[in-house]
Amino acid sequence: MSTPAPTRLVESGTRHYGRLAARPADANPLDQFTGLSRRLRGLRLKEWVGFTLLHPDWYSSLIIQDAHYLASSEIYAYDRARAELHQHAANARAGAPALPTRLLDDECRFERPGYRIAYEFSAATGRHRIRLDIAATAKAPAITGELELHAATATAPLSVSSRLPGGSMYTHKAAFPAAGTLRVGEAEIVFDPARDLAVLDEHRSLLPYRTTWTWGTFATLVDGVPLGANFAARPELPGEPEESCLWTPGACEALGEITFTPESAAPAAPWRIASADGRLDVVFEPEGRKAVKHQFGVLAIDYFQLFGRYRGTLRGEDGRTYGIKDVHGVCERMRARL
Repeated sequence: MSTPAPTRLVESGTRHYGRLAARPADANPLDQFTGLSRRLRGLRLKEWVGFTLLHPDWYSSLIIQDAHYLASSEIYAYDRARAELHQHAANARAGAPALPTRLLDDECRFERPGYRIAYEFSAATGRHRIRLDIAATAKAPAITGELELHAATATAPLSVSSRLPGGSMYTHKAAFPAAGTLRVGEAEIVFDPARDLAVLDEHRSLLPYRTTWTWGTFATLVDGVPLGANFAARPELPGEPEESCLWTPGACEALGEITFTPESAAPAAPWRIASADGRLDVVFEPEGRKAVKHQFGVLAIDYFQLFGRYRGTLRGEDGRTYGIKDVHGVCERMRARL
């Protein structure tokens, strides 16, 4: 059950928990704390705003993130026809990116010499933008362009605030029809809002020191209406809402108890992903893999994201079944000491 969307995630020092009907206008989990406690919690806060871009010929994801000991940004673009993966990344001091807590009427940006990603959100117009201006390097071509995201025809939002063992999580997600053009080197990628989507992933979470999750998402357009799913498995507290859902026409339907089962230990093995009630039952077939592995003393990250295609079935709460075939999406796993 969703609860009405509050104006703020934290009001009068009390945080709202549960599945919210929409994103609060201001989502700052630190407002729950004051003084030294707030400053110390700020060091544990992990924030990011990213997009998965869904296009039949290219797989791409991009992110701006601030771990509050280091900020970073990454983007990749995978050319399916040539089986070529192009990647860029940049780092900055903690606090350098603009990640406003009033996200849906503000701008996110990450700027370094030769590397700029900006998201412009406008609640007034219902049209959001992604702007890219990333210079070529010795290892990857330039990535430039602009996409416009249509909020009026987006999925119903997923907005979840929950307690975690040793922490808490807030996330907001939605899939937007996307229009515009990106350029990767000499290649021009045209996004058609009748076919292509951008899936927003926002997190503002106080994660435990040892953090693990497995997560995936996919979406497609059927007769102009987005259809898809978001699903995750991580250590949870009993009774707390999960961030898993089905996006059916006009609705964001809760899911729970997701299992991820690789067919083998091979890096490109298919995964079976299902909810305990059977309303999500899909197979993910990877086409490529992006990995990050770092060790910084007591801090460590072991992460990979697979990109590829989903097939299977979704079943809405009304009993209607939707077939999924060759739908682009991603699946990732994180093990970290943060």
